Amino acid sequence: MTDQPPASLRALLLDRLHHADDLTPQVRELLRELLPDEPARSSGGRAGPVQLRSITAAGWRGVGPRTALELPPGPGLVVVAGPNGSGKSSFAEAAETALTGRNSRWDGRRATDWQKGWRNLHSPDVTPEVCVELAVGGRGEAVTVRRTWHGLKVDEARTKVEGPDSSERKLEEVVDAEALDLARPFLPYSELGSMINGTLGGLHDAFFKLLGLELLAEFDGRVKNAVSECEQVIKHADALTTQLLDALGTLDDPRSREATEALSGTRRDLGRVRALLGSRTLAAEAELARLRQLASLAGPDLAEVGGAVGQLREAAAAAEEARYGGAEEARRLARLLEAAIEHQRRSGSSDCPVCGAENQLDRAWAEQARTEVERLQAEAADAEAARQEVAVAVRAGHDLVQPVPVWLRDEASPLVRVWQEWVQCRDVTHPRELANRVEHAAAALDDACRQVREEAVQRLSAHDVAWQPFAVRLAEWLGAEEAAEVARERRKHARRARAWLRPIIDELRDERLRPFAQRSQEVWQKLCEHSSVTLGSVTLAGTPGRGKVELDVSVDDMCAPAYSVMSQGELHSLALSLFLPRATHAESPFGFLVIDDPVQSMDPEKVEGLARVLDAYAQDRQVIVFTHDTRLQQAIAHLGIKATVLRVSRQTDSVVGVETLTDPVEQALAEARAVSLDRSLPQDVADHVLPAMCRVAVEAACLETARRRLRDEKGLGLRAVEERVESLERTKTYVSLALLGDEQQPARAAVERICPGGWALIETFNSGAHTPLPTVDDRRNLVRRTKALAAAIRSSAGTHSTGGAR
Repeated sequence: MTDQPPASLRALLLDRLHHADDLTPQVRELLRELLPDEPARSSGGRAGPVQLRSITAAGWRGVGPRTALELPPGPGLVVVAGPNGSGKSSFAEAAETALTGRNSRWDGRRATDWQKGWRNLHSPDVTPEVCVELAVGGRGEAVTVRRTWHGLKVDEARTKVEGPDSSERKLEEVVDAEALDLARPFLPYSELGSMINGTLGGLHDAFFKLLGLELLAEFDGRVKNAVSECEQVIKHADALTTQLLDALGTLDDPRSREATEALSGTRRDLGRVRALLGSRTLAAEAELARLRQLASLAGPDLAEVGGAVGQLREAAAAAEEARYGGAEEARRLARLLEAAIEHQRRSGSSDCPVCGAENQLDRAWAEQARTEVERLQAEAADAEAARQEVAVAVRAGHDLVQPVPVWLRDEASPLVRVWQEWVQCRDVTHPRELANRVEHAAAALDDACRQVREEAVQRLSAHDVAWQPFAVRLAEWLGAEEAAEVARERRKHARRARAWLRPIIDELRDERLRPFAQRSQEVWQKLCEHSSVTLGSVTLAGTPGRGKVELDVSVDDMCAPAYSVMSQGELHSLALSLFLPRATHAESPFGFLVIDDPVQSMDPEKVEGLARVLDAYAQDRQVIVFTHDTRLQQAIAHLGIKATVLRVSRQTDSVVGVETLTDPVEQALAEARAVSLDRSLPQDVADHVLPAMCRVAVEAACLETARRRLRDEKGLGLRAVEERVESLERTKTYVSLALLGDEQQPARAAVERICPGGWALIETFNSGAHTPLPTVDDRRNLVRRTKALAAAIRSSAGTHSTGGAR
């Protein structure tokens, strides 16, 4: 159920370009110029495949005292069942929160609701904690990710990651954050509905990254921008032409009339304009150009400088107060004290292990040490925050400093020297010194620039004859029109390039998406085999941030909008159809899926389809499904799917328990066997209780066999099968339905054929106290005979403990 990593899109595009005989060399060269490099791809989970060993919660949501949900290792289907309010979904949310730091169920909800609801109300003294134990890498190395809350707010928590040797690790070394975002293995019930929002923009962007399509989006954007940039250059030149023609008409000068003729017409005469401007000496023109630059020279913005200086001084003061250089020392002392506290707690001794002083590490010392740890940790946090503020303020100060303009660098003038002093401010990193240097240098440079501007304006005024302003504007126009000529040619190539590129982008995008679309269709077909709604193609339209997933949905071969024709169960099926291919992408490092309550709103046929889908994905992944709906368990048993079933129950005060549901026949026999061996059991109790317990085992074997027979031989679906078995009232009708497929037919002969003496045993179950069991041997013999009869019934349809839930 995995895909091969896709080939390089850049290589595919270069190959297409190489064989594009319909493109001119200029267009091909432009496309090669604009083709971006392949974006860096995440390696997925840093340490290899990740699976879940257990999920633990304490003081969290519906779980009060610490409770662990132990999970079987390796691929397989795990059903975590329990009624609403039992706390099962709290485990699903605990796993997601431990690994991602957030709970998607509450994304977009009112913050106050989440603030009030994340702690367990019945365990105010329990430190809230969620924890997952992971099996990481090919060897299944045990890694624990624990998130513990130290305050009353949901964001007042810290995450600690420990290896099998209790060594501390970084979360990003174990679980890749980008993979958690792109191939997130969690599907909460709330997201089953919310992910179908009409555009699926978030899913579109996730698919774009998963498929490596960012390069296509960037390539298309570059070509589009090339066209737009050319049009802006052309538009600017056209606007200058209109403005300059209007202005030239106001001047009575032969040069003005000549310039008007050169600018008019369909093609502008750039050579004539150059000759007209060349009537001035090159030296004079260069001097005027330099004066114009000096007249528009701008130094630093003193208002921005003032703000940056204030920020630097505030940051410096805060840093000095927080002693941000001592952050690491505070953390080291905190860790040392924590180690001492832990030693005292583990050893139980109050003697100092360092100096040997007796009775020094008592309870009062421990409380004082914990207080000091908290103070040191707060001091370290304050120091780190101060350090960050200093770094931000210094960076902001450096960002204000601009280099000496290129056209000024070769001049040996006082302005250049002042500007160089301004540039040297970037070498200062101490915030207070930088504030003083920036404040002084900015003021000096601003004053120098002002003096230079005033002098340049005065010198330009000496040249202010009637023609001079028009010559300046004509020179500006000439540069813009020369750029526009180049832009017109480039725009022609860029438009042709985009026309060639768009269908190829669509083709490559659809080709990359096709395996996902096919798998979505396969999941849909299994979930909605009997639905009149058909899911066709799944395509991506648009680009990241502005795209959507388009779904080809039809009802009885008529196209229709998905969201208007689908039932709630079908919308949930559609969400699963889109979630599963994404979560099981080849580059996903997660060998597990956590799905919360997918059965709701599904009819029996869809529940059977869901069981088949989950079984298919469980062949190579750990699939953990939380549900309160017993129909999924019934479908799993009905289809003979191998699964581990864990039942979650919740007692008063949020005490949550977890038990593994075993084979119901073996469980009933084990309970009967335990009772049969109890020598202190009163006779009247044994005579009544033990036959009833044995009857439960036989009826369980009959139900399993009857369900299999009705499905395989009669072709009945889950709904019809359950209606038949629910109508059974007496043990003999159970046996008749199991062995004959008809609860109305007598089954004595059939029972005796598969298990001689079996019918008498069934009569014993019904007679109860009329068949006394005076000795332990009599009781043990009853259990042995019951086991043989149950095994014979199960074997009669080839179902003897080979399938069903574990």
